[in-house]
Amino acid sequence: MPTTLYKPEHFLNRELSWLEFNQRVLDEALNEENPLLERLKFFCIVSSNLDEFFEVRVAGIKQQIEAGSTARAPDGLTPVETFRAITARVHRMVADQYACWQKQLLPQLARNGIRFLKFDELDEADQRWAENFFRSEVQPVLTPLAIDPAHPFPQLLNRTLNLIVQLETAGNGKSARRLAVVQVPRVLPRLVRLPRTDGRQDCMFLDQLIGQFLGELFPGLTITGHWLFRVTRNSELYIDDEEVLNLLSAVENELQNRRKGDAVRLEVARDCPAELRADLLNRLRLGEADLYEIDGPLSPARLMSIAEENQSPELRHPPFIAPICRALRDQPDIFFAIRQRDILLNHPYESFESVVNFLQQSAKDPRVLAIKQTLYRTGGDPRITGALMEAVKNGKQVTAVVELRARFDEANNIQWARQLEEAGVHVVYGLVGYKIHAKALLVVRRDEDAIRRYVHFATGNYNPSTAKTYTDTGLLSCHPDLGEDATNLFNLITGMCQFRPMRRLMVAPF
Repeated sequence: MPTTLYKPEHFLNRELSWLEFNQRVLDEALNEENPLLERLKFFCIVSSNLDEFFEVRVAGIKQQIEAGSTARAPDGLTPVETFRAITARVHRMVADQYACWQKQLLPQLARNGIRFLKFDELDEADQRWAENFFRSEVQPVLTPLAIDPAHPFPQLLNRTLNLIVQLETAGNGKSARRLAVVQVPRVLPRLVRLPRTDGRQDCMFLDQLIGQFLGELFPGLTITGHWLFRVTRNSELYIDDEEVLNLLSAVENELQNRRKGDAVRLEVARDCPAELRADLLNRLRLGEADLYEIDGPLSPARLMSIAEENQSPELRHPPFIAPICRALRDQPDIFFAIRQRDILLNHPYESFESVVNFLQQSAKDPRVLAIKQTLYRTGGDPRITGALMEAVKNGKQVTAVVELRARFDEANNIQWARQLEEAGVHVVYGLVGYKIHAKALLVVRRDEDAIRRYVHFATGNYNPSTAKTYTDTGLLSCHPDLGEDATNLFNLITGMCQFRPMRRLMVAPF
């Protein structure tokens, strides 16, 4: 079709399209037909999604603007126009999100015995407990950071919570205004649980507890106000594959810079004075469009613990336990089952344990000669990597293609890669210039009649945890064409060869 037929109105802007996806997440939090704790989880997910969106997508748009790019994307928007559309949409989304918190979630949680209390709402016994908790558990960890000519504005790490404190000093009969920053420690729980024996869940936000006792950090000074704020920074990794000699070391080094990238967003408590907001924006080299006023908890992701710990059945969906797919049910020999027919797996409606069992059986089966697998995000479940390490102990040839640049899982993948290498697994980090998104597992087995290749291809990661939630499809097969394609795919990734056309698979970008 001639390219002249494609007009900007035929395309969706990638960033604006993603924001509409996140709106659908917010719609689940707004949906009063959902159980309360499920709505709370969606409320938290909206924020964690936006964090990553700003760290990567918005950061990239801002870099294009700073580079002076005026090129129009296929959707017809320039980087400046895209940025303006993003900020308008996100401001509206955040306003709706926190209206949901204030008007719906917060009162309904309180009616169900889950309360977020301020210090002046505590009774005398709770206030004494909170003060003792602050002195013993919180105060030793705090470090007040003055802002003056001798103390420049601190390098605040990405997504950390901070209090901007306004102080007055007195001397020679004159008073002067000063500023300081107190970081809310990440090593402490965001929610301080008050002692209860009657089943109630009463909490204080850690930043509010710190704010109550700020005077102890600034003796002799008058505190005129304090407000919570949070900075989001560019978190993309910048690695030139063709220039680095050791990709693992390069990723490790770049991870150290992630938390110190350029600021891309400032979130402040809604009641923060205008002059302080302007001061913070100036120090962070941000504009008014980068400012987001928050009428509720900043960084609510840690509220997820409330939803996870409270098991009240009336406040959550009934648990769903996915069944083993019918073709593998009551079938102890998974290789026999695959030889009978190709097996299509639909997750999360069918259990991912079938895939875990396939890998674990392969690791133990004396007839298996080799295992090759791609790993993008495995989560915290050790059974996937554990099976590969066990296979090495059992004398099999094992290769793992570990994608070190799986965004925000880089550190985890580095750790797994090192453990696999120490166990004797041959670890490969992929192709220069590409990320390996393929989800593939190849098992070479000496069956009674011949050497046969068994494969598993999937749309989802080898992550048993997320497989319980994400909708994905997998295929188990021993079809000769798929086995040949899988062999050529792994040879392409791990060796030095030109791409060979596949019989059945379509491999991007070739």
